[in-house]
Order: sequence, then structure tokens, then C-alpha cells
Amino acid sequence: MQEWIVFGVLGMALVLFAWGRWRYDIVALMALIALAVAGVIPGADVFTGFSHPAVITVASVLVLSRGLMNSGAVDLLAKGLAKVGERPTAQVGAMSGVVALCSGFMNNIGALALLLPVALRLARNAKRSPSYLLMPLAFASLLGGLTTLVGSPPNIVVATFRADITGEPFRMFDFAPVGVGVAFVGVLFISLVGWRLIPKRDGHASREELFRIEEYTAEARVPEDSKLVGKRLRDIGEVTDVEAIVVGIVRAEKRVTAPSAYEFIRADDVLVIEAEPEALQSLVEAAGLELVGNEERPGEEALRSDEVAVYEAVVMPDSPLTNRSLRAVNARWRFGVNVLAVARQGARLRRRLAETVLRAGDILLIQTRADNAQEALRSMGCLPLAERGLRPTQPKRIATGVGIFAVALACSAIGLLPVQIALSAGALGMVLSGLVSLRDAYDSVEWPIIVLLGAMIPVGVAMETTGGAQRVADLMLALSGQAPVIVTLALLLIVTLLLSDIINNAAVAVLMAPVGVQIAHALDASPDPFLMIIVLGSAAAFLTPIGHQSNTLVMGPGGYRFGDYWRMGLPLSVIYVLVGVPLVMLFWPLYSGGS
Repeated sequence: MQEWIVFGVLGMALVLFAWGRWRYDIVALMALIALAVAGVIPGADVFTGFSHPAVITVASVLVLSRGLMNSGAVDLLAKGLAKVGERPTAQVGAMSGVVALCSGFMNNIGALALLLPVALRLARNAKRSPSYLLMPLAFASLLGGLTTLVGSPPNIVVATFRADITGEPFRMFDFAPVGVGVAFVGVLFISLVGWRLIPKRDGHASREELFRIEEYTAEARVPEDSKLVGKRLRDIGEVTDVEAIVVGIVRAEKRVTAPSAYEFIRADDVLVIEAEPEALQSLVEAAGLELVGNEERPGEEALRSDEVAVYEAVVMPDSPLTNRSLRAVNARWRFGVNVLAVARQGARLRRRLAETVLRAGDILLIQTRADNAQEALRSMGCLPLAERGLRPTQPKRIATGVGIFAVALACSAIGLLPVQIALSAGALGMVLSGLVSLRDAYDSVEWPIIVLLGAMIPVGVAMETTGGAQRVADLMLALSGQAPVIVTLALLLIVTLLLSDIINNAAVAVLMAPVGVQIAHALDASPDPFLMIIVLGSAAAFLTPIGHQSNTLVMGPGGYRFGDYWRMGLPLSVIYVLVGVPLVMLFWPLYSGGS
């Protein structure tokens, strides 16, 4: 009975993961609590997942990644990308190679986020849509995560799972023989063939093309008899319910850019208004305003000043803005920004901004004080897309960051310290050295991933203890029949790949690792090749934009549609299976007990 309860809860969780209405950490907690209430997971064991070594290790890796980024080491690599020329193959190859290399040693989302503005600059300079560059960049970040223990959370999950089974985890570079081979072939395919299969979308080439702000801004004078005289900017809604943002005030020939919502409107003020044409006309008529310079509407320069700037930013998958309307977010009050426009899949949204429910990958055009921009974007969970200036090389900081990182990896690789201790010490070293502030350390941890792991680990244990993992293993063995073991491995990889396209990769690893071990036991074989297959399958979501945050992140800037991903992702997945399974069997023999 308990086995079917587990299957029922997991089935509902998979549906909710794919639906995306609630974030994956919330869904994982729902599954955990449901199994606890049903009595499948004992009350004393419900939250043991949060003390699991994998959870601590993932958090430490994220802090180490931030330190590596802050040191400037990645900027040093990125500087050479400006010299690759304008040939698409060279640009795709160089960008994919660099992001794959970085993703092997740091959070792949972080590596992608650092190189995304560089990719946009290359596309802009070449006068091409960035759609040909961004999806290869996302896929390459996934491939690079296969190469080391710290490359991706599934690697850490499976490594610690192996420790529970055999008493010894996978070491730091145990993943390299298979991971490097698969990543090399994958990046080669992406660079030579894959990018040609991507539909050419009208992605984000430039702000001017995407938002055309001059079409939505106008200046209107406030006569003495206007209904707005004496009211604050925030009270404009009392006069009319149209959606309009006052982004500036010209008063006595002095321009106030991004005025406070509590600013009082005076007679003879000239309001710089950002609104849809119909909304603007309704506001003018309702408030008794007079349009000024209607022949020439002000452009983006009217939104800027020495203290105020306009930024483009993409909504990150873990942003607090996702699945919330701009009215609910109240960005002007909470973050000190005006959201001027929203673009999705390469086009500006024409619906009312206040009612727009934001999604991961949306591009926001925001106006804020220059000294508030960094803090606002951090709090909003958004990545600025402006051309990111690479920091001047500081050899001492680079040496410190790389040195701390290398020592932590070495201590784990040679077995001097358990991986969770070595990487935690490295994270502490980044903080003590000043490369990562305390606030940065906490901000760099992807808490939804931590909650997901802490919640799903007991669920995975329940699946194993109730016999659910054994039943799934028996079904897969029945499907492969009397075929050679390579067919069973391929089937396991395909099933894991398909799951990773709809749910978080760490959750896939937690659920499928017990299945792999049960198949190994049934075949009286070593669990290592099956666990390596789970690593490969969990890390590669090539068919949809929802399987991995890297895919989601590039959807808006690239102008991609949901169905664009499989065009390059399907042949890449086929190559992935054809290359990955033989490499696993070569380096992790079935009956040798590992390498």
C-alpha cells in the first residue's frame, strides 16, 4: 500500500513540476509533507534530508563559484572572446568552449550569466539575432557540468548516494573520463552543426529595436485647471484608471528624472509620460492635460540623467518576481524602480503592465537611480543585459580565488578531507579572504535548490524502502528483455533524460539513483556504471526550456519559443546517448567494482 502512495505522490509531483504553477522547491515540500502525513516517512526522518552531505556540498560549491567569479578569473577568459571574429561557427565554438570549461568548476547558471552579455555584444556587433548563440551557450553549460564533482548538483547527489551504498563516494575527477568525452563531442556538434538547426528568431539585438521607447513616451503640460494640480504622482490613479508612468518632470526648465511617487504636481509642470498611445490619450482627456511636442515624442534620453539610468534585465528562474503580476510586485515602492516595458520571446508585450504576470526569461526595461541599480537588480533576482564591462585584471585577486578553489578541490580529490568538509572550508576561505562578502555568500546560495534537495532526499529514500525503486527497476529490465546490458543502460539513460526535460535535475538524480542501483543488484553488477548513467541523464535537459534554469534564462533574450529547443536538442540527445553509454561501459566496467 505504501508503495502505491509513494507512486501517487510522485506522479502528482511530476505533474506539478511540469505545470510550473508553483516553484519546484514548493512542490518538493508538498510531496515530503504528503508522505509524512500518510505515514510513509516517519516524523523523526522528515527533515533529515537537510542535514545530508549533498545539501551542504551544493551550498558550498555555490559560494566557491561566487568567489571565483568575484576574483576576475572568468573575466580573464572572457576577454579573449572579443577576438574570435564574426564567423558564426567561430563565435559559437569559442563561447561554447569557454562556458563548458567554466561550468566544470563553478555553478553553470553563474557561468552562463557571466557570458550572456558577452554573447549579446558579439551578436550585436555581427548584426545578427543572438538566437544562434544563446541556446548553444545554455546547452554547453550543461555539458560542462558533467566533467567534475562540483560541476552540477546531480553529480554531488549521486556521489553521496554511492557513499551510502558502497561506503565511498565518487571522487572529484571520477566524472572526467566520461564527462570530458561527452562534453567534447557535444560542443563539437553544437559548434559545427547544432547552431544551424536553431530557427532564426527576432531575439534581443538592441534595446532600440526591442522596445522602441520613443513610441510610448510623450510630454504633457499641466494647466492651472487640471485635475492633477496639487496631487501626488501616486494619486494619478484617482483621476483615471489608465496605465501610465510619469518618468520625469520638467519644472521651470529643470528636469527631474524618475521623480518620487510622493512628488506633488504643480501647474505648468511638463510631465514626461510613458504609456500606450490609447492610454496616453485617455489620461490627457481625463486629467485636462495639454500635449507638448506631439509631433516629436521624446525618446530614451528623456528617461535618463546623471543620477538616473535605464537598464534591461532578464528575470532569473529563482527571481521573487516569477509568477507574480507587476501590480502585486509594486516594484516602484519595494525596489525603487519603474518597470517601463516587458518583452517576452523577442517581442514587447502589449497588455497592461500592472496585470502582466512575469515569467522566468522575461526582459524588463527598468528606470532607476544609478546608485540603486545593483541593489535593486539583486533584490529583484534579475540579470542586467547591458554590455557588461570586464573588470581590470587583478592578478592578486585571481591568484587568491583560484588558489583557494584549487586547494579545496585537491583536498577532496586526494581524499585528505571529505568533500563536504573540503568545500565548506574553501567557501569559508573565500569569505575570510574578502573575495565574497557575508551578504554575497548568503545571496549566492540558491535556496530553492537547497530546499528541493532537503525535501526530495527523504522522498527518494521512501521510494527505495517501500519497494518502489525495485518495481521501476523490474519494469525497465522487462522492457529490455534478454538484450545486452548496453541496451538496459541506454534505456535507463533515455528515461532519465526525458525526466530531466520536465523536472529539476537534482530531483531527477534523487529519484533515479535508487532505480539504477536496483537494476545493478538485479544483474549482479557494479552500481557504478548505472550511477554514472544517472549523472549523464540528470544533467542534460536539451528538449525543453523548463528542464534546466540555463535553458529558461536564454529564452527571453534569444526570442525562443517552447518548441525551438528540440530542433537542436533532439539530435544532440541522440549523440549524447550514442557517445555516453559506450564511454560509461569503457571506464566503468560492469563487473570490476569500479575504476
